[in-house]
Amino acid sequence: MGPDLIGVLAALAYGLVIGSFLNVCIHRLPSNQSLLRPRSRCPSCGAPVRWYDNIPALSYVVLRGRCRSCQAPISVQYPLVEITTAALFLLAYRRDGLSWALLSDLLLLSALVVLGLIDLHHRILPNRITYSGTIAGVLLGALVPGRSVAEALIGAGAGFLALFLFAEIYLRWRGVEGMGMGDAKMMAMLGAFLGWKGAALALLIGSLAGSAVGIGLLLARRGNLQSALPFGTFLALGGVVASLWGDGIIRWYWTGF
Repeated sequence: MGPDLIGVLAALAYGLVIGSFLNVCIHRLPSNQSLLRPRSRCPSCGAPVRWYDNIPALSYVVLRGRCRSCQAPISVQYPLVEITTAALFLLAYRRDGLSWALLSDLLLLSALVVLGLIDLHHRILPNRITYSGTIAGVLLGALVPGRSVAEALIGAGAGFLALFLFAEIYLRWRGVEGMGMGDAKMMAMLGAFLGWKGAALALLIGSLAGSAVGIGLLLARRGNLQSALPFGTFLALGGVVASLWGDGIIRWYWTGF
């Protein structure tokens, strides 16, 4: 077994395990529960999940998507988060190899998975993720080659101000809140990890994705111009793209002009 194959398998395995923990974060953070206690339980009957029923992705298949104790259905979100996280970890490893850049990308991608799904379900972006993520992004600026703490701070400040000013202008213009402070804090985190260019790309992609979904809902008559969309979810999508492919996209854009 070659070293590259070992690295690929390790990235997938770690991604599945971390994805399982991210499911805990997605489930518990909105209600301010501990991430460590109690043990994982069935939300329907409260039975503790046995260790052999808690194997990422595999246990869901073995149990056919149902609780062993009460046969209540288990959300397909659990294996999807685990598999998606594993895929993102593999993409990051293939790009970065074993490096500080890999650690940075894995932390950011994990945070984006959690924030994107929490905002989708609850319309909130927990400070515990955005604040700690911003601090981590700034600190990693001192370790990742080609980055600096100054660049991370500038990116965080620019990201926060961009959405903060937009939210203030929209509030004064329309008299209603169009974007929460959580989105601005999330942009600060993206700027700390990706710099201002990467954060701007994430914002652009997130805005385009949100606009496309909004137009689709209007055409399907399932929403209106006042419908609230989870912008943090679209921003997370933009952040994933900017993290994994942003350098190439930015280079393509600048060389095209």
